[in-house]
Amino acid sequence: NLSDADLKNTDLSHANLSGADLSGADLSGAFLSCALLSKANLSDAVLSNTNLSGADLSGANLCDAKLSGANLSGANLRFASLSNAHLSGADLSEANLCDAKLSGANLSGADLSGAYLLGTRLCNANLSGANLKNAGLSRANLSGADLSGAKLYYAQLKSVNLCGADLSGANLSGANLSGADLFGANLSGAFLPL
Repeated sequence: NLSDADLKNTDLSHANLSGADLSGADLSGAFLSCALLSKANLSDAVLSNTNLSGADLSGANLCDAKLSGANLSGANLRFASLSNAHLSGADLSEANLCDAKLSGANLSGADLSGAYLLGTRLCNANLSGANLKNAGLSRANLSGADLSGAKLYYAQLKSVNLCGADLSGANLSGANLSGADLFGANLSGAFLPL
């Protein structure tokens, strides 16, 4: 049991922490690249500026976790719970977030370029200014999400729920919006696909 542990700046790269209880732990600045954290409990954990590149976080509980500025590039977050997590400025490029729960999460300014978000729940999430270039968001639920100023060029938004979403000033050039539900969405100043 590592709940509430102080693991700041610790090198745990390639460590097997599957199913570990790290709730409330301080892992800020730690190295967890390629670590196995599937089904780990990281709720309320501090992971600011932590290197989690290539880590396996599938099915992990990251609700209310602080991941601002964290490196999650290429990480596996499939089926992970990240509701109300703080991911502002995080690097999630090429990450697998399929079927993950990110409702109410703060992803403002995050890099999600090339990320896989198929079937992901992002209701009421803050994605303002986020980079979602070439991201796969088919069947994702972005109802009520803040995507103002987001870069969505060439994103796959097929059958996406964008009801009530704020897309003001967003760049959707080349995006695939076939079957997307935009009822009540704010598209003022948005660059739409031709």
